[in-house]
Amino acid sequence: MTIAWYGHLKSHQHSKLWVVILISWGIAFFEYCFQVPANRMGIGYFSLPQLKVLQEIITMSIFGTFALFYMKVPLTKNFFYASLCLVLAAFFMF
Repeated sequence: MTIAWYGHLKSHQHSKLWVVILISWGIAFFEYCFQVPANRMGIGYFSLPQLKVLQEIITMSIFGTFALFYMKVPLTKNFFYASLCLVLAAFFMF
């Protein structure tokens, strides 16, 4: 979803909006093809809130890497604080 939602901000700024929307939907479709079965399998092992926290941790880890390396966002102390909050969320949820 990270590439579908944010990738076009760097590489397709001059493309028509409807084209970017269709491309983003196409990318997101494949992620949903993995996410929905993963949630169905995961619900046998984790509670619904645990699944959501796990999904957010994975999403933010991917987004942080994407922001640093693809979008060239500078690493700041806010990344550390956000990561600490995710660790605490996992601690309290699990």
